[in-house]
Amino acid sequence: MERKGRCSQEEDGDSCGSSAAGSPEMDRNPSPPPEEDETEAGEEVDAIGETVYSKHWLFSALTRLIQMVTDQESGPSDSSVELTDDLEEDLCKVWDMAMDKDVAVFLQEFKAPDILLGVISKSRSPRLTEICVGILGNMACFHDTCASLSQNSDLCSVLLLLLGDNDPPTLLETCRLLITCLSQPDVAPLWLERIRQQPAVCSSLCFIMSSSTNVDLLVKVGELVDKLFDEDEEMMKNWVSTPAGESEPNKDTQQDVVSSLLEAATQLRPESPEALEVYLHSLQLLTTVEEGMQALVSDAARGRGVWMFACKMVCEDLCQADDPPLILQEQKALLAPALALLSALHSSLNTDISTELLGSLIRILQFDAEWRQGRTAANSESEESRKEEDEQLKALVETTAEFLSTVLMKLNKDLLSSIIKEGCLTERSCVSAVGSLIPQHITAVQHLIGLLSEVEPKLAEMIKKDFSISSNVSS
Repeated sequence: MERKGRCSQEEDGDSCGSSAAGSPEMDRNPSPPPEEDETEAGEEVDAIGETVYSKHWLFSALTRLIQMVTDQESGPSDSSVELTDDLEEDLCKVWDMAMDKDVAVFLQEFKAPDILLGVISKSRSPRLTEICVGILGNMACFHDTCASLSQNSDLCSVLLLLLGDNDPPTLLETCRLLITCLSQPDVAPLWLERIRQQPAVCSSLCFIMSSSTNVDLLVKVGELVDKLFDEDEEMMKNWVSTPAGESEPNKDTQQDVVSSLLEAATQLRPESPEALEVYLHSLQLLTTVEEGMQALVSDAARGRGVWMFACKMVCEDLCQADDPPLILQEQKALLAPALALLSALHSSLNTDISTELLGSLIRILQFDAEWRQGRTAANSESEESRKEEDEQLKALVETTAEFLSTVLMKLNKDLLSSIIKEGCLTERSCVSAVGSLIPQHITAVQHLIGLLSEVEPKLAEMIKKDFSISSNVSS
């Protein structure tokens, strides 16, 4: 999780203030100046660890926080409470300070998580709840404090319940905290077990994805869902195969997981296309299990909706004809799950392949071949660097080649003539595609050559000669 020292700019433009550059101003009247050695000794005792932050100031801020919640309880129970500007500013400083490991450890030793839990449980101020969760989120960035927080079952239960909150900034900070904890291998199992025991988590996340227009929140919820699916296959299976129960808080408006993922991805596409990686990956993960495929294709309209979304991403947003080959390096994280998703859906939905999609598959293989040729000619990168980049592109190229081979086996002369006429298949791109397909997909190449022999005989002969392919081809 990105370690936020202050809250993100939300729709209302609110922020948590600036980070403290030095020791924050102490909330007391100044004492008479002591002797120099006494001053240094006093500052050393008051400093938190190796930082210049003041223990006294931090105690004062937390004490005022407790007092504010105590005073709040004496007021009307159904009214919201606004933070004073001074207290909000000081709490935001604590939020920033919690980015420091020494401060995070000190807060843990001072039982700050228990204090913050009590505040969250009693808070009637959305802003106060957001800040408290944000402080805990920054504390969780460090292994020891994350492990300690994760052992607090009451705190964990309250945080999971907050996913049903209606305040976007609070939801955003809650998701950040959960992602941070799930990223710690030794505490992730604790959180996964608790989430499995809370069916409302799935309902709450689906409700957010299907109804929110807050881009930052949708991005973070997508990261959380993707992390959960990646870490716990059984949870993913359960989520896509279990309908909402009568006790679910959002059962009337809840959509299924697939539709919720699609709705959020559709919302993000024009606003933050780079954030779609986690949504495409989550949908692609569903294709790896029987329950997930069933959820994707059991409803024809839903399955075709996912298919059309991924097609538009590949054909309209990514790897365009006027892009340089290097674009694959920038877009591989989006292209790989999108094409894996399309490949899986194609065999189940029996969908027709458009000339645009076929052209995109050929172009990806062409760009990969040209990029590799250019890199070899330049010979300016280390062997280790080239090997790492090859590995990163390997999944994309293999997925593209496998999908293209499947499509080519069903190719007919009319579609082949169309892609040649539209410039999607040229001599150059055909050579690149065939070079990527052989020898693993020789049957698909032979079928292509058979059709080319009728539509573009010269190109067919050139391919057979260049790649030493037998003339015994299928037509």
